[in-house]
Amino acid sequence: MNFPTTCPGCAREVPAEFADSLIHDLTCPACGARYVVFVRKHKFEVLFDLGTRALLEGYAREAVASFSAALERFFEFYVRAYALERSADTALGFGEALTALDGTWRHVASQSERQLGMFALAYLLREGRAPDFLTPGALGSDFRNRVIHRGALPRREEVEAYAARVFGLIDRLLTELGPGAAQAELAQEQAFAAHLAGLPDDVVAVFEEHPGMFRARRLASPEGGETPTRAASTPPLNDAQAFAWALAERGAGPGPLKGR
Repeated sequence: MNFPTTCPGCAREVPAEFADSLIHDLTCPACGARYVVFVRKHKFEVLFDLGTRALLEGYAREAVASFSAALERFFEFYVRAYALERSADTALGFGEALTALDGTWRHVASQSERQLGMFALAYLLREGRAPDFLTPGALGSDFRNRVIHRGALPRREEVEAYAARVFGLIDRLLTELGPGAAQAELAQEQAFAAHLAGLPDDVVAVFEEHPGMFRARRLASPEGGETPTRAASTPPLNDAQAFAWALAERGAGPGPLKGR
């Protein structure tokens, strides 16, 4: 799926297709200017945003696939954040820890059940309690399997309920991670920096800073008032109201991008 960018040479809008690395090397078809767009989001955020776009445009079944993929990639994000957070207390340098993590993840990269097991263990070790939310009901597994594997055609309200469930779970776990997510953020910034360092002088770097649904909703409610205070305990798993607020705050999604 495409997102809009603005050519730094002639200011024309140029569509770009999301890349797996979230690094996009582009050439303007009008003036020939070369530029790179770095999307400062993680894959689970992009996938969830793609799901909301599909839902708002009436593609309910496609939205389920994106929401489901977003949850799986968030579990990977959590594992990476925890592993890198723990490595900060060891003698390993950040680069060594990241290399070891990448090598370990390769063993489960194509096996979603093993990834879920790694997440469950990471959560237990970090929080000191079992991940009691990893049940088919809490995850919406039956609904997901009916749609993804058995070709069911879901109603919009069913998809909205599933999206709210996924949103609530990711939001809760992000809240619990708190500053622990910083190491995963650093890993992305290092990948961006490595690509940036190899660019020719005539290539302009552009960064997308659109906050995404999981960060934007913490700023204000869609009516313009303050966000209601959340209790110190973990947020509810299926916060449909929070998901509705996030949809409203998301609006039409990221607009044309501006250079740094």
